[in-house]
This record gives sequence, structure tokens and C-alpha cells, in this order.
Amino acid sequence: MSDNQDRKPFKPFISPSDRPPELTVTAVVIGIILAVIFGAANAYLGLIIGMTISASIPAAVISMAIIRGVLRRNSILENNIVQTITTAGEAVAAGAIFTLPALFLWKANPGLYKITLIVLTGGFLGVLFMIPLRRLLIVKEHDRLPYPEGTACAQVLVAGEEGGGRAKLVFGGLAVGGVFKLIADGFKMFPSEIETKVAGLRNGVIGMDTLPSLLSVGFIVGPRVGAMMAAGGVLAWLVLIPMIAFFGANGGAVAPGTDPISSLDAWGLWDNYIRYIGAGAVATGGIISLVRTLPMLWSSLASTMQGLQGAKNETRTPELLRTELDLSRKITLPSAVVLLLAAAFLPQLNTGIIGAIGIALFGFLFVTVASRIVGAIGSSSSPVSGMTIATLLIVTSVYRAFGYSGMDGMVTALTVGAIICVALAIAGDISQDLKTGYLVGATPRAQQLAMILGILGSGLVIGWVLLLLNDAYGFGSKELPAPKAVLMKLIVEGIMNANMPWDLVFIGVAISIVIELLGVEALPVAVGIYLPVHTSTPIFLGGLVRYFYLLLQKRNADKPEEERVERGVLLCSGLIAGESLIGILIAGLVSLKVAIPEVKIGGSLLALVVFLLLALWVGWMTARNPRKT
Repeated sequence: MSDNQDRKPFKPFISPSDRPPELTVTAVVIGIILAVIFGAANAYLGLIIGMTISASIPAAVISMAIIRGVLRRNSILENNIVQTITTAGEAVAAGAIFTLPALFLWKANPGLYKITLIVLTGGFLGVLFMIPLRRLLIVKEHDRLPYPEGTACAQVLVAGEEGGGRAKLVFGGLAVGGVFKLIADGFKMFPSEIETKVAGLRNGVIGMDTLPSLLSVGFIVGPRVGAMMAAGGVLAWLVLIPMIAFFGANGGAVAPGTDPISSLDAWGLWDNYIRYIGAGAVATGGIISLVRTLPMLWSSLASTMQGLQGAKNETRTPELLRTELDLSRKITLPSAVVLLLAAAFLPQLNTGIIGAIGIALFGFLFVTVASRIVGAIGSSSSPVSGMTIATLLIVTSVYRAFGYSGMDGMVTALTVGAIICVALAIAGDISQDLKTGYLVGATPRAQQLAMILGILGSGLVIGWVLLLLNDAYGFGSKELPAPKAVLMKLIVEGIMNANMPWDLVFIGVAISIVIELLGVEALPVAVGIYLPVHTSTPIFLGGLVRYFYLLLQKRNADKPEEERVERGVLLCSGLIAGESLIGILIAGLVSLKVAIPEVKIGGSLLALVVFLLLALWVGWMTARNPRKT
């Protein structure tokens, strides 16, 4: 059946009449294992810098290495199922770490059961809300919505014979990242954080977290984003902090700080003042990114409503092709209703009727927007945090108007925000996956079931990961600043308790507006203001590695940049996963009070040298034998 008689029928890589192995036990087991690994890795990374990385292409190449290389089976659709399940772990982690650490910061002590219920409810709703939109957004608008990550993953799957060499990069990065983390933060052979004072600036400090994950993020996001984050860090640590220290040198305490400014070092000034300025800047940057999408939002809603109405009026053929089969509405609609009722009445969620209505309205609205945005400009540009901030602003205000207050009111409002945040992350993710499936000829129903299995597997583990990391390091600490969750916490507190230091927040708002007026996207700069400069510096270094690699590499200069840096992206994905897994292992040992012997052999200079060697290695491995892999 054709959805548009005027458009040439699309031919996927695998014909709809073929039925190769797809949702197999092998694919499900490999996918769930990778979902847990990449979910944990993204949770760890997101708690440091407030952003996550895509797991689809690394998962695809690992899957091909195992299924095609080891098991000697040849099914592109099995590999597609593996990457679909794996990316569920990444999306669940993103939604969870952007919001749920706020509950720990309030000492609300969410148990494993509550965390699991929140992420599973949001994750399942993200899939259920997206299913009726698939035919409209993925099929009917195939020519207009490219879904960049989904299309790239399909290209990797089609070029499956090259998967083995690419998989070595992921596994090699995983090993190096793990070893680096172990010797730096496990055995503490050298420090993983270095800093130095800047002469002539009162309390001026520049520093660097020598972590492979941050270097890798910089390589993946590129030099422009890395430079914007570094600019925010320089503004905060070499302009704002010295300025506050100068004007407060002879004064007493200034709220919200409780100690005299003259007694505070750079870290104290950052904790008491800069974080609020950064919160205002990040919130404004997120809202501006959401406002930019308003024309797309309205057109999305109009097109979606027209498309759904048209779908009702279509005369369906008695038997759909394999590539047109979705999960039945007889299953999805009652399931969504049950989940909304659970959100309203289960004591562990207890959002009430108000919350359930908010989840239904904002969930479906923003799921539609999220899917269309990632289809047009990619997942990295989707304003998930901006939509979550908008949700919290409205929901918290409504709860307060209905008499909710104090800790109970804040926890309830944040629970609604967390469910919607997870749903948005999942919706954007499954949209890319369904695009990949559409191109390679997958069965949508199989992918939708695979995503549900991935959400279930990673959702059952993510709560344990959060509890473990909080117990070992503490959310909001230098080790795990949890930037997005702290921002959500400040927003809910400010509305519910009216105790926000608005002067500082509005300074941040003004900074973001000034940055936008300069023609620069404010959000990456705002994130740099909000995070310690120690986090932005290695990200900038990673961006420089990518920049100089592209500058010096003359071969294949006619190819798109994404293809030229693909080896480096796979290597860096492995570095992030390896460091994160060892970080979680170290956290587990700390929680169990198991002492790790220290073998210190050097200080900051050694740490800097080793880290620069790692950066050079990433550039060399990216350039090495590009034609053979």
C-alpha cells in the first residue's frame, strides 16, 4: 500500500517480502547487555557534563562483530534490533540523570523501586506516544525529514562487511579508557584533576579534569561546540569569579553565601554564586532553543493532526506488508491509559490527577515536537532540557496554585518532569531507530518491541547505578556535579518556595541574551559557565584534536566530515564506555568500603603529559589506515 500516490514507492535494503531473522534471542540478549553498558556509561557521563552520546553506531558495529564475525550469521535486521535495544539504554539514562538526582539533593531518598517506576513509566509512554506518529513522520515525510543519526546508522549497517575493523576501535577505546581511569582514580598514580592560579587575577584559576571521557566528548561534538563551552568556562572562572572576589574583598557575607567573600576561594565563589548565574544562563539558553522551534512546533501539531485524521479515513488493504506492521492500537492505547492511571494513583509515583493530565498533554505534545526536531536537525539539537524546563515551570506553578507546597510538592512536580523527560529522550531515540529500520527494511513492530525490552532492561539497572554513584561520590559534588538535575532542582525550589536568589539568576539570563544577540548559540556557552572550567578545558582539547586532524589530513578530503572522523568517533565512544564502567566499579568498591591501594608516582605535570599523549593517540588512531576499516 502506498501512502502517497504521487511519490515513487520507496525500496528498503531488505524487501518487505523477505523474512530474515530479526527479533531473535541472540539479538535481544546482546542488545540488553549493550543497553546496560551504554546506559551506565551515559549516566556517568551525563552526571559530569549534562549531556550524553549516541550509542547507535557503536552498538551496530559491536553487533556486527559478534553476530557476523563470531557467530557467522548474516542478518542486517538482527543487527538493527541490537542497536535499537542498545539506544534505549542511552535514552533512559539521559532522561534519568537530567532530573532524578534532584531527589537525592533534597534528601528525599528515592528508593530503587521509585526510580525504576519513574523511568519505566516515562520510557514506555515515549514508545506508545510515538507509535501512532510513525506512518506520518517516518513514512509519509521520508523525503522531508532525514533523521541524520538514523540515516547514518542505516549506512553503517548496510556497509556491514566493514564492521569487524570498526568494532576493534570501540573495544580498543574501551580498554584504554578503562585502564586510564583505573590508574588515575583507582590506584591514583597521578591526579585526574589539575589546576593552577592565574597571576594578576584575584582567585583566578584555570584547570583541567584529565578524563578520557571529556576528551572524547570534545572530539565527538567538534571544535566549535568545545570552544563555546570553553568560552563559558573562561567567562566564569577568569572574569566573574575574580570580579566577585575584587568587589567583595573588604566586605562580609552576601546572600546566598553565608561566609565573607574574602574568605572564599575560587571553588567557594563558584559554589555560592556562579552556579546560580549559570543556572539562569542554561535555563534561558534551553528556553531560547525551544522558542526557536515554535514554528516547527505549530506546524508539527497541524501536520500530525491532519495526518492522524487522514490515517483514520484511509481504506486499508486486508493484509499489510511486513514493513508496515506496528503494534496494534488495541494494545498501545489501553497500555498508555494504564500507565497514566499508575502515575496518578500509585503511591510511589503519586502525581495525582493533575500530574497524569500534565503527563498526557505535555508528553504527547513534546513527543511530537521531539520526533520532528530530531528528524529535521538531529538528536543533539533536540531541546529536551528546554521542554523539560517548560514542563516544570507550568506543572510546578499549577501544583502550587492547587495548594501543594514544601518537599511533597517539589517531589511531586519533579516526578512529573522526570517522567516527561524520559519520554522525550525515548521518543527522539526511537524515531531515529525507526528511520534506520525503514531504510534497511525492518519490521516496525519488532523494533517497537525491541525498544520496550531495552527500556525494561536498562530501566531495571539505572536506579542501581544512580544509588551507587550517589553513595560513592554524591550528586552535586565536584566529581558528579549533575548540572541538569541541579538546574531542575533550582527551578522547582524557586517556584514552590519562592527562595531563589533571583538577582544572580537574572544576571545569567542577561548573559545568555547578550550571547544570542552576538549571533552565537547561548546554550553551549551557558553550560560552560555552569560547569567548572576544569570540565570545559578537556572538551575543548578534544575539539582541537578533531580540528587539527581534519586540517592535516589531506586524503579523502572530498568525503563528508562525518565519514572522515568516523574512526575517531568510534574510538572515543569506546573510551567513554571504558572509563564509565571502571568509574562505576570504583564507586561500587567505595560503597562496599573496599580500599584500593594507592601507588602514586607523579603529580600534575605527569597527569598533563599522559593526557596530552592520550590526545595525540586519539588523533593518530583516527588517521591510521583509514581505507582498511
